[in-house]
Amino acid sequence: MSLALTVLGTASPHPQPDRPCSGYLLRGGGAEVWVDAGPGSFAALQRHTDPARLDAIWISHLHADHCADLLAAVYGLAYGGLTPSAPLPVYGPPELGQRLAGFFGQPDPGFLSGIFDFRALYDGHDTHVGALRLRTRAVVHDTEAYGLRAECDGSVLAYSGDSGPCPALGELAAGADLFLCEADIDRHRGSERQVHLTPEDAGAVAARAGVGELIVTHVGPTLTPEAATERAAAVFGGRTTTAREGNSADL
Repeated sequence: MSLALTVLGTASPHPQPDRPCSGYLLRGGGAEVWVDAGPGSFAALQRHTDPARLDAIWISHLHADHCADLLAAVYGLAYGGLTPSAPLPVYGPPELGQRLAGFFGQPDPGFLSGIFDFRALYDGHDTHVGALRLRTRAVVHDTEAYGLRAECDGSVLAYSGDSGPCPALGELAAGADLFLCEADIDRHRGSERQVHLTPEDAGAVAARAGVGELIVTHVGPTLTPEAATERAAAVFGGRTTTAREGNSADL
């Protein structure tokens, strides 16, 4: 096993019973990375690892359904006995630290320096967490947003984050063993800016990128996960599955 993905949450745009918002545990090369921190995902994370053992956190964008449980993590890591041995690197949009500071009524995120080490993402960001390589591309959304390509020992996982159709998604997913991709909307509306993917969009990206498997996630309220997966599979033509809370995939 070079890479492993555990689904913590998939709901959009709000958490549901037994279904947190976006959150994933990525393991590779002995490292553990919490990818996106939607509401409910911190509790789910504790089913699969001790948060004090995390090596990094990676946040795609600052919409609450992808980052709000960092607030819960602050309480767990700082006051709940889950304190890491060193501040956790937190990769995210540049305003992430200031956003958290504002919630606590603080002028800057320095008060969190004992648990979090904020590191700004940008298009083309490339870093290693142990043997796990994390590569970031800017994607199209209605706020600054990023997708992820994780590589370890020849295995590749790509994650769309929240995105509309854009070339960067295909670059992230090119030749990936597994492509974790949102399919939030049923259809695009006229000339409205495209900031999410339909199931057909997700399937088309997967097909063009030549991925080994497509996992459909972040399905919005106008669709069911089952319908979205079926529609994406019809376009992709390859192995297509639905992201389910608690499920894991080994690459």
